[in-house]
Amino acid sequence: MATLCGCPLIVVLGVVMRSFLLDITCSTPHPSTTSTPSSSSNRATSVDRISFVAHMAPSRKNGDGSAARTARKAKTTGPVGYGLDKIAAPQLQYFARKQAQGRRQPVPLTAEQHATLQRELYTSPFGTRNPALPGRLLPTVDPSSQISLYRTQLYMQHSFARSAPPPHHSLPLAFSTSLLVPLRLRSNLSTAAASVNEDVRLAERMREFEVNELRRLAAQSVGRTFQDVDTMVKFDEGGFNRIFLITMHDGFRMIARIPYPVTVPKFYAVASEVATMRFLRAKGLPVPEVYDYSPTPDNAAKTEYIFMEFVTGTKLTNIWMELEGAQIASVLRQMVELEARIMSIPFPAGGSLYYADDLQKAAGRITGVLMPLDDERFCVGPDVRLPMWFGRRSQLDVDRGPYENVEAALAAAACKEAAYLERFGQPLLPFRRERREAYGYEKQSPLDHIKNLELYRRMAPSLVPEKASLRAFCLRHPDLQPGNVMVSTSPDSSSSPGSNGLRIVGLLDWQHAAVPPRCLLAGIPGQLQNYDDPASQTLTPPSLPENMDELEESDRMEAYGRYHARLVHFHYAKSTMELNELHHDALSDPVSFLICRLFDRAGAIWEGETHDLKALLVEATERWAKLVGADVPCPVKFEADDVSKTKAFSERLELSDGNFVGCQAIVGFGGEMWVPNEDYEKSKALAELLKLNVFNRLSAEDRDKAQANWFLDDMIEDDYM
Repeated sequence: MATLCGCPLIVVLGVVMRSFLLDITCSTPHPSTTSTPSSSSNRATSVDRISFVAHMAPSRKNGDGSAARTARKAKTTGPVGYGLDKIAAPQLQYFARKQAQGRRQPVPLTAEQHATLQRELYTSPFGTRNPALPGRLLPTVDPSSQISLYRTQLYMQHSFARSAPPPHHSLPLAFSTSLLVPLRLRSNLSTAAASVNEDVRLAERMREFEVNELRRLAAQSVGRTFQDVDTMVKFDEGGFNRIFLITMHDGFRMIARIPYPVTVPKFYAVASEVATMRFLRAKGLPVPEVYDYSPTPDNAAKTEYIFMEFVTGTKLTNIWMELEGAQIASVLRQMVELEARIMSIPFPAGGSLYYADDLQKAAGRITGVLMPLDDERFCVGPDVRLPMWFGRRSQLDVDRGPYENVEAALAAAACKEAAYLERFGQPLLPFRRERREAYGYEKQSPLDHIKNLELYRRMAPSLVPEKASLRAFCLRHPDLQPGNVMVSTSPDSSSSPGSNGLRIVGLLDWQHAAVPPRCLLAGIPGQLQNYDDPASQTLTPPSLPENMDELEESDRMEAYGRYHARLVHFHYAKSTMELNELHHDALSDPVSFLICRLFDRAGAIWEGETHDLKALLVEATERWAKLVGADVPCPVKFEADDVSKTKAFSERLELSDGNFVGCQAIVGFGGEMWVPNEDYEKSKALAELLKLNVFNRLSAEDRDKAQANWFLDDMIEDDYM
C-alpha cells in the first residue's frame, strides 16, 4: 500500500468496483430461482433505482472519445487475457465476475424501458422523426469515429458481436438530390449526458454528396446505367467509412463505400487500399473485386468512394461465439494459411502499396519504389498507418516512406512523433483520465517524452534482427479479426477437406494497410490473442472443466469464456507454427518481440504520458545481455534509483488500469466508452450510480479532484489532436 500513498481514488474505486455488482446490479436472483422476470421484487427494486439515477442525468455537453481520437492506438490490446477486447457475452461476464467476485446476473430493463429504447434506435437525418417521411427513418449505427478510430478499431466490428444488427431501411433518396447523412450517435458513454460530444461526432461523420450521381457512377462502374439501379440502402457503418448496398433490377448487388470527412490520410487512404486489394486479388487471395474508385471528392458525386464486389456469405463475427472447437480450429487454420500467402510476398521497400499513377497525381511525379506486376504498375509509397497522420501530424513534413531498410522504418514513427511534439507539444494531463491520480493530477511535459524517443532511436538499431527474413518487408492485414472475415456456411463448404462446414470467402477492410519489416509483425492479432493467461502463454491445449454440467449457468458462462479465449489463441499459434514459418520465426524471436513493442510505443500518439515508453526502455536495458549478447554494449543506461521508481510507478498504473477494466465490465462500455443502443440507458444509469458510490466515500478535497477528472464525464480534447 505504500505505493498508493496519496491515491485515495485508486483505493476507493477498487473497493467500490468489486462490490458494485453485488450491491447494485446483481440484486437479481439467479434465473433458476424465479419463475418470471416480473415475479422478483428484488429486480423491480433495482430497476427503479436505475430509472431514478437515469432521471438525474443532466443535459448534453461536449465530451470524451471522438472520431478524430480513434486514431490513437493502432494495436489496442485493451484488457488482454479474457477477451474484453472482443466483448462477447461469455468473456464479458467472466471478466466482470473476475473483477467483482459476484455470482448473480445483471438487472435487465423492464419491457417498457426496452420499448422506449427501441423507439430511439432510429432517427431521421436531422435527429428527429421526419414528418415528411413517415416511417422512413435512418438506423443508428455502431459508433466510433477519426477521434475514435485509431483507439477503437479493434473494438468496432467485433464488439458486442452477439447483438443483432439494426435492420436495413431504404434511405430517403427521393426528397433531395444532395443527401446529408448524419448519425445520431450514442457512441461514447457519459454519466452526465444522453450522448457525448454529439454535435462534434455528427460533424465528423456527416458527408454531403450527390446521391443520384453516386448511383450513376456505381452503375457505370459495372457497365450499367442509372436506370438499372433499383435500390441504394445504408448497409453498414465502420470506424472510418459509411457503406451502401446498391441493388440492380436484375438482382445484381454491389457495395459503395465512402469515407467520413475525418478519415485520414486524405487521398492516400483510398488510393492505397484500392491498390492493396487489387494487388492481392491478382495473387489469388479472396479479396473483394474493386470496380472503380476515386481518392478525391473531385467528381460528380462530390465524395471519395470505392465501388466493390458484394461478398456473399456470413460475417464470421456473427457466428464466432457459437462455433464448436473443431470449427474454430478449421477457420483459424484457413486464416493462417491466407496470412502465410500474404506475408510471403516480397516487397522491395517499406511503406504502403499504391498504383504509381495515383502517386504521380498526388505528388506531380512518380514517387516510391516501382514494383512491376504484369502490365500494372504498383509501387511502394508513403506509410498510411493512422499514427503517422493523426490530427496536426498531417501538417508535418517528415519521412513517411518508402523506407529503404529496416533502420529507416524503425526510426520514422519516432521521428514523426518527436517532430509533432517539438512543433505542437505542450504540457498536458494524461488523456486517460483514470490514470491522472497516479500522476498526481499534474500536467506532463512533452520534453520528457522527446527524451525517451531519443533513447529509443539510440537503442533501436542495435535490436535489428540478424536473420534476413525478419528484416524483409512484407504485407499483413491491418486488422485481422472475425469482423473482417466472410465465410460460406453452404453445403458446398463441407466438401472442402478439413473445413468443418466453414470456408473463408472474403477478407475485408484493407484500409491503412502497411508494408513493415517482418520483425514488426511479431504478434498475434489483437482480437485473437490471450497473452495474459498463463495457459495461453505456455500454449497448453485448452479444455472445459470436467464438472461443466454441474456448474451454475453463470459459472458455465465464465468457464466457457475462458475456454474460448484460450482455444482461439492456441489454434492461431499452432496453425502459425505449422503453416507460416516466416511469421512463426518473428513470434518466437525475443528480440523481434521486444523491438515490435518498442516500435509501437515510440510511434504511438502522445497523450500526455511519458511512462509507458520509458518502462519498456528500462525493460530492454535489463534484458539487453540476454537478448543481444554481452559483447554488445547497451547504448542506454538508467540509474538504479530511476529504475526502482519506474517499476513502482508501473505497479501503480496497473491498479488504475485494472480498476478501469473492472468498471468497463460493470457498466458495459467498450472502446471510447460506447455501448450498444439497447444497453445505453442502463449503462448510463449504472455509470452514474458507480460515480455516486465512489464519490460518497471520498473526502471533499479528493472528491473535487476526482470530479474534475472523472473518466466517464465529458472533456475537451482539442489539445490532444
